[in-house]
Amino acid sequence: MFNKIIKLAHKKCSKLEFPESGLQFYEVVVKHASRTTPSAAANSDSENPPFLVPPSDPTVIEPLPPLRDAEESERRALILRKIQGCCFLCDFSDTVDSVNERETKRQALEELIEIIQSGSFGFSENQEDLINMVSVNIFRCFPASPRGTEYLEPDEDDRHLDPSWPHLQLVYDILLRYVVSPETDIRTSKRYIDHVFVMKLIDLFDSEDMREREYLKTILHRIYGKYMVHRPFIRNAINNVFYRFIFETQRHNGIFELLEILASIINGFALPMKEEHKLFLIRTLIPLHKPKAISSYHEQLSYCVVQFVQKDNRLADPVIKGMLKYWPVSNCQKEVLFLGELEVVLEATQCTDSLRCLASLFRQIGRCLNSPHFQVAERALYFWNNENIMSLVAQNRNVILPVIFEALENNMKGHWSRAVIGLTANVRKMFLEMDTELFEECERQYTEKEAKTRELEAKRLLTWKRLDAEAAQAVREDMVN
Repeated sequence: MFNKIIKLAHKKCSKLEFPESGLQFYEVVVKHASRTTPSAAANSDSENPPFLVPPSDPTVIEPLPPLRDAEESERRALILRKIQGCCFLCDFSDTVDSVNERETKRQALEELIEIIQSGSFGFSENQEDLINMVSVNIFRCFPASPRGTEYLEPDEDDRHLDPSWPHLQLVYDILLRYVVSPETDIRTSKRYIDHVFVMKLIDLFDSEDMREREYLKTILHRIYGKYMVHRPFIRNAINNVFYRFIFETQRHNGIFELLEILASIINGFALPMKEEHKLFLIRTLIPLHKPKAISSYHEQLSYCVVQFVQKDNRLADPVIKGMLKYWPVSNCQKEVLFLGELEVVLEATQCTDSLRCLASLFRQIGRCLNSPHFQVAERALYFWNNENIMSLVAQNRNVILPVIFEALENNMKGHWSRAVIGLTANVRKMFLEMDTELFEECERQYTEKEAKTRELEAKRLLTWKRLDAEAAQAVREDMVN
């Protein structure tokens, strides 16, 4: 039966005849502005003429005439032709054709910027073509990162620079001027600067070229300020980028710039703050302390968190609890960053009555005091150089000193760094002068605890000696038997 099926299939296939070229079924037409053939140019629509006029010599590229040489009646049509002619991506290789093509496109983009600066460019007339040209140029797939999927701190010399940046910079300039121009009608432009456009713009923040991210930061910030209808969407889109970064990829190049935008947004939050903004702090900003790459964006993250605390002191408690939850275990540099941020948060807290986590906080600070890494220990001891924190400690000394006294004594007895021992002695002296009775009570409790610890250690050693003696006796009896 199987052989009959195979023979029947061979007979049917022999009856089918395919042309050698295969174009009877699939015909692919590639249109490129810099390689327009004379026949294609002759058949093109008069309303949408090609950007480059084909010369007699196909190896030479002749651009359209400059705008300054065009008559007033032809200028509007020429501007449109130049916009439409820039709707392609150039090849940035070193071939002669690609070099001429790039130079022609660059001149066209510079002419567009010049006419926009002069004020004679009508944004209301060419919005659709202009945004289409911008979209074609900036919305692209990024090449594979040379550093792979694992995040590594990029050095100054290791930063990726996009070879197409000479064109991208001009396109971003055009988009920025379009967004900030008072001639741009918001109602009309919302059809082009829509949610899809904004979402693609936010996706571009993963570019490894820092110059591109700076332009994107400025443009997105202007869009947020001008288009109020997009504000909730922009916040949610940035939120989603953070979620993917925290819980999935652990790698994104634009977290720093996105946090800079959010810092300006948070600064404009009205009081009392909405519940969604508080949830953004708890569910997004606090978990951003978790990734390994926090050093690349910690400054802006800390600024955003502190702004929340300054606007509402009651948020200091959940902020500190969240930081204690994500406290690093073995990363000393990250611990130093956390200690610096904690100091700023405590300094921004005006009302200490809302702080219910003082015991947990100073228990963690006590662990940092005993850290063998001298930078962590020194940074924790510098807390007592801050007047606001000293005021907080003085008000809550009955809670703080019993928690931290043992760490101070352990440092005085056994820390290897002389600088840490000296700073510890100063802190110990401050507590003694602050409340002598409390200090003596903590010292008495510490002495009793140490005595009990030594007693338990002695009992443990005696037990082991007794067990060793019994084991040796049993071995001797076995040998005799």
